[in-house]
Amino acid sequence: MTPILQRRLPQMPWMQPATARLPGIQPVAPGDWLRLDEAFSGQMAERDRLIREIPHAIHALHPEAEPAAQELLDLVLTALPALGHVIKGDRVQRPDGVTVLLDRSAPLLTLGRLVQEDFCIHLASGPEHALMGAILCFPASWTLAEKIGRPLTGIHTPVEVYDDALAARVQRLFDAVRPEQPLWRANALLYEDPALYQPRREGERRPRPQSRNHLRSERQCLVRLPKTRAVVFSIHTTVVHVDDVDPAALEAFRALHP
Repeated sequence: MTPILQRRLPQMPWMQPATARLPGIQPVAPGDWLRLDEAFSGQMAERDRLIREIPHAIHALHPEAEPAAQELLDLVLTALPALGHVIKGDRVQRPDGVTVLLDRSAPLLTLGRLVQEDFCIHLASGPEHALMGAILCFPASWTLAEKIGRPLTGIHTPVEVYDDALAARVQRLFDAVRPEQPLWRANALLYEDPALYQPRREGERRPRPQSRNHLRSERQCLVRLPKTRAVVFSIHTTVVHVDDVDPAALEAFRALHP
């Protein structure tokens, strides 16, 4: 299968002090929540395939999160014309020419076919927010079935850097994010396999081959829905070949991740 790659990294979080230190949160510029890039057609075709073939593996929605999923679909629809989508009644024509039926009975599956972002819906549950719904076509070394229903600390098991101090900081962000000011952060990791769908179960080590020739980065946004007050964690995935990364930036990254 031909790799689905972008030609450049839109962000290199390890190169800036404000984004290099965890959690590296920054405000989203107005109108810059959802993005469309040069890999749109390829990524959307892969999303269509995954939703058609393995919807049970990439989608989950608890009943209490259904109102938030509907609100999220409405919010995304308002942003689509600026991305080049054409909405006509109950159908949306994507910029790649594919027409998607707006199925309100499956809001997250519908969203998964409209934009490149994955979406995870978190609801307040006791002292933490919990993952109660998601469309996750492009997991990077985690499995939705293991995480759905868990609080933030459970979601991040067994991430070593997610200690009590970082967990408290992340929870404060989920509590404080405002509808009018989404937030973003980014990560990056070297992979040999450029595949977008890479689930991995807890306790299963990610392979560390010698030829790690692809850099995978996620732009992750936190968005507060104004009506349901749910917090949406959106993920835009970029995968580039290391030859398309600035050499000095790549050297700095490899120094941090030997």
